[in-house]
Amino acid sequence: MRYSPLLLLLAAPVFAQSPARPAAAPAADTAIVRGLYVNRFAAQSAKRMRQLIAIADSTEVNALVIDVKDEFGLNLPSADPMLERNAGRSGVIPNVKALLDTLKAHHILAVARIVVFKDSVTARVNPEWTIRRQDNSVWRDKKGLAWVNPYHRELWEYNIRVAEEAVRLGFGEVQFDYIRFPEPYKSLPPQVFPGQGSLSKEQALAEFLKMAHARLSRLGVRTTADIFGLVTTVPGALEVGQRWELLSPVADVLLPMVYPSHYPPGSFGIKRPNAEPYRTVNIAIEKAHERNLRLGLTGERVRPWLQAFSLGQPPYTAAEIREQKRAVYDAGFDGWVLWSPGSKYEPFVPALEKTTVSHKRSFAVPTPAAGKATRGD
Repeated sequence: MRYSPLLLLLAAPVFAQSPARPAAAPAADTAIVRGLYVNRFAAQSAKRMRQLIAIADSTEVNALVIDVKDEFGLNLPSADPMLERNAGRSGVIPNVKALLDTLKAHHILAVARIVVFKDSVTARVNPEWTIRRQDNSVWRDKKGLAWVNPYHRELWEYNIRVAEEAVRLGFGEVQFDYIRFPEPYKSLPPQVFPGQGSLSKEQALAEFLKMAHARLSRLGVRTTADIFGLVTTVPGALEVGQRWELLSPVADVLLPMVYPSHYPPGSFGIKRPNAEPYRTVNIAIEKAHERNLRLGLTGERVRPWLQAFSLGQPPYTAAEIREQKRAVYDAGFDGWVLWSPGSKYEPFVPALEKTTVSHKRSFAVPTPAAGKATRGD
């Protein structure tokens, strides 16, 4: 049972004052988390937050993934000199503690999204932390943006401290995004990583996530990470360093971005993946489930990002959201998060149920002697 609509009457322009309490996240193997992405500008708007809370109060949505640190820097105030130095200049969430208390009162899990290695603000403030070119100048991607070096341990510490501060403010889960290296396009200069040593790309990403998980576990929250959708089906590591078998064991939950529009024609034998959201998402998430079973990992450890935007044909409506949700359930998981870059979800509300009920299919868990995962009915 959700709280009374009266609690939606949050004081504008800030939220009602009350002491913040960390909202403990339920165990990953039992939690059904269904969420919406909230960008920094929506999070800074009291009016928009009231609207998003209203959607959650009337539907199965029970989590909001809020930009705490994106490509433009921090989205919350900080007294930590290291964090404040890298804050950026795009404003912060006003009265974040009161906002988090309000979400907790509405039984909404507040998830702190933290962009890690695509960080042009930190790259500008700390050029010594960046990926380099062979002439030791700063390497830049196709958009002219500098990326920070995933091998740099001080950068790891910075992002983990952002996460710890978010938890102390009251966020109940941490979600790391851009846990990857930039694409090594042949048209761009080669990338040089000071401090690389003997670690491969995939090992560096896993070591960062392992370190973050150890620190955040002590605070009683889950550590989750966003990854490319292709990671669920590519046998080894992508060029950006993401490999399922190294990342899944060191995170509580992985969130593959299985947007049908992002799969090229012919993927999985599907002529137009964007036109077949059920098949595209179902195949990708079934593969993730199979790989976790081979690792001995069970429960709600996969929570895919689903497409709540239009890119190409057909335009996405509530019908496509329903198909993607069904694909997740049929692949054996209950959780998902909708991604709308502008945090606009009203057109998709008809696809959302009124209560959070389990719909996932059961899968047989292989015994150690079986050697491989098998699917149950």
